[in-house]
Amino acid sequence: MLLTIDVGNTHTVLGLFDGEEIVEHWRISTDARRTADELAVLLQGLMGRHPLLGRDLGDNIDGIAVCSTVPSVLHELRDVTRRYYGDIPAVLVEPGVRTGVPVITDNPKEVGADRVINAAAAVELYGGPCIIVDFGTATTYDAVTSRGEYAGGAIAPGVEISVEALGMRGAQLRKVELSPPRQVIGKNTVESMQSGIVYGFAAQVDGVVERMRRELSDEPDSVTVIATGGLAPLVLREATVIDEHEPWLTLIGLRLVFERNAPRH
Repeated sequence: MLLTIDVGNTHTVLGLFDGEEIVEHWRISTDARRTADELAVLLQGLMGRHPLLGRDLGDNIDGIAVCSTVPSVLHELRDVTRRYYGDIPAVLVEPGVRTGVPVITDNPKEVGADRVINAAAAVELYGGPCIIVDFGTATTYDAVTSRGEYAGGAIAPGVEISVEALGMRGAQLRKVELSPPRQVIGKNTVESMQSGIVYGFAAQVDGVVERMRRELSDEPDSVTVIATGGLAPLVLREATVIDEHEPWLTLIGLRLVFERNAPRH
């Protein structure tokens, strides 16, 4: 069994793979203050009673793959793998790890590990050229060439960030539930905000992706567009350019990178 851990700015997603199949997953909040010992207790609490695993930490786990956008959490998880999973092969995605994805940006080192991991999974599943739209703390757009190269992308404020900012800066506005309204023309403040959020982000996705398609390929219709991230379902039905929805894209990418880097026995 392979344990994959994707640490984002807001949430951390964990997935348990049996071969190529993800058989269990968990989502927890990301807290940069957690220590390695606290993380180990949290992992034990999540996995300790799972029917595919034993009661002791690490039982039936054959490998661990981690990527993180939060450096302090990556540091603590490195300590977790050394102290609590010392006999289990672990791959932490950082410079020097083979992803199979050439990065052809101005400064490859500044590209987030999760974005490269997503590109690796997208190429494996759908081939190139493709565009990945990841709905997380930020909404990121990542372009992958027909040769499987990470070409660059775009970064926009995420859905939740936008909602929070609107509620904080608007004197008569408040944070609302993230759900589709009955119609585009809202009949009250809550529906009006929901309309602006859902249809506004859907229009942003359509607009950015169409422009990226034209830059990425002489045949824009040949570019596959993949949506991922926890907030993707909010926009999926309204955006017209999404071809595929893969909620576990990053975890699949971590599995692939683990297979390319894990020591052979």
